[in-house]
Formats: sequence, C-alpha cells, structure tokens
Amino acid sequence: MNLIWTPAQLAMLAKVVDLKGFSAAARALGVPKAAVSRAVADLERALGVKVLTRTTRRIALTDAGRLVYPHARRVADEADLARAAIARLQSPDSRPLRVVADPTYGRVLLSPLVPRFLEAFAHVPLEVALDTQQLADGAWDVAIRTHPPAADSVVQRLLGAPPALLCATPAYLQQRGEPQRPDELRAHDLLTPDAAELPQFRLQLARGAQRAEVPLSPKLAVDDPAVLHAATAAGLGIGLLPEFLCRQGLATGRLKAVLAEWNVPAAAALYALYPAALESDPRVQQFVDFLAANIVPALALPAAGRPAARPASAEAARHGGEAARA
Repeated sequence: MNLIWTPAQLAMLAKVVDLKGFSAAARALGVPKAAVSRAVADLERALGVKVLTRTTRRIALTDAGRLVYPHARRVADEADLARAAIARLQSPDSRPLRVVADPTYGRVLLSPLVPRFLEAFAHVPLEVALDTQQLADGAWDVAIRTHPPAADSVVQRLLGAPPALLCATPAYLQQRGEPQRPDELRAHDLLTPDAAELPQFRLQLARGAQRAEVPLSPKLAVDDPAVLHAATAAGLGIGLLPEFLCRQGLATGRLKAVLAEWNVPAAAALYALYPAALESDPRVQQFVDFLAANIVPALALPAAGRPAARPASAEAARHGGEAARA
C-alpha cells in the first residue's frame, strides 16, 4: 500500500464532501475533475474500503467514509492553513485582498462601502466578488455571509442581525384586507425566509409585554432575501424581510408595513469570516474593523425622520473600527 499520497487524497475527499461534488472540489483545488475522482478511487484502494457512494444526483459517505472524514477534514484544514501562510510571505501587500460576499448583502450593504474603504485605506487594493460559488469554494481572504460553517481554521466576526418586518404592496392589502391582529395573518399569503420549518412555520411577534405566536403555511419559503423582496414587491403576499431591503419601497409608498407596531425576530445574522492564518494580517483586520464600524449602523433601524447613522469621514470609520474591537 503506497502511503506517500494518502494525505493529499484525504484532503481531496474532504473537499468533495464539503462542497458536495467532484466538480466543485476540482474548482476549489484548481485541478481537473478527473484528478479528484482518481485521488478518491486511489484512497479507497489504499484503505481497502469504499468511502463514498455515488449516483448521478448526489454523493454520500459510507459507514467507513464517516469514520475517515474527520481525519480527512483535519488534513484539508492544515493544507489550507499552509497555503494561506505561504501566500502571506509572497509580498502580501502586492496582491489585492480577496473579498467575497453573498450577492444580496453584497449589493446592498457592501457595494456602497467599497469606495469609502479604498479612500480610507488607499494602500489596500481589493478584489471583490458577489458570488455564491466562490463563497462556497473558500477561495477568499474575507467572506461576508450568513450561516457560517463551523471550522477551527476560520475566524468568525459577528457584524449584526438585520431587523426584520412584515410588509406588502398597497394593492395586495387593498385586495385582501390589511391584518389588524397577528392571528389575521393566517388568512393571507405569507412569504418567509425559512424553509426548514415547513409546513409548521411559527411566526413569533412581540408588542411591549404582549407576545403572539402564529402558525403559518407559507406560500413561498426561500433562503434568498432578494427573491422574497421581489415576490413581495410583485404583490404576491406579505413578506417577512430584512428591513434594509424595504427602506426604499416604504419611503416611496410601493410597500407598506404590516402590523408595524409588532416586532418580529431579526433576520439571519451577518458575519465576516477570514482564515485563522490571516488573523495577524493588518489588511484583513483593517477591512473587518471597517465592516463592523459601518455595516452595523446600516443594519440598524433608522431613527424616525432621519437615515441610519453613518460615519462622517474616513477618520470616523477608523475610530469606529477601534470601538468595535474594544
């Protein structure tokens, strides 16, 4: 049994499992798909057991694979850390800081901040991608996303949880009637962000000391807030949305808040992620601190009659970053 290449094969197995496919693993590793397939097949021959079951639609770990995977995951993590460490030695300031974000949050929250960051930190070039595939592949220095994976090799920085609200188009409410009490939501078409609880989605609301829990069967449940916003704006029902996506529609009258005096749970929390190997990289810390100082105000509900808080200058942004670290 040739053990020379076993660590590399284990790392490839971990990528295949984590990214749910040979093609995605090959893209992340920068090798042909055939090389990944061959590595896993060679690993199975070396171990004398099958570690994966494959169909045309999915892959799954066998019983033996479930025993092997934790070890494979550690090998892959160490390989990623080694690559990141070498990248830092190769003139780290000469290459752009690679930033990847979920497209919805990237367009609305990150895009306005990029010019301000470049103005404040002219020595840090950026390479920004709003791409869910690159987000999954892990080829980044900083990632902005919800629901981060648990991995010791990645540092998580909580940026905040966007307030959420219920809203609909005036035309929908005129046609179907506007709910006056939480339980009246059951007579409406609800558009929600959480598909995991279907068909037993339970919406919790609060108004002061009052609490209400409404069981619902959503007309649409999807994990992309942009899709929910589009469906709500099209008049398909009452949407449970991050408030920052609704500000323009509410301000122009294209959307109307529903049960505005009641509070609903915040949307999914937003995190900045970066490899543990880059924890001491000043460019990463500057960028993450800048995000913490500026995205948090953007996520907050604006005070009545004025827009959300925004640092007045690059210097204010830097001070905000220092406060976020404290």
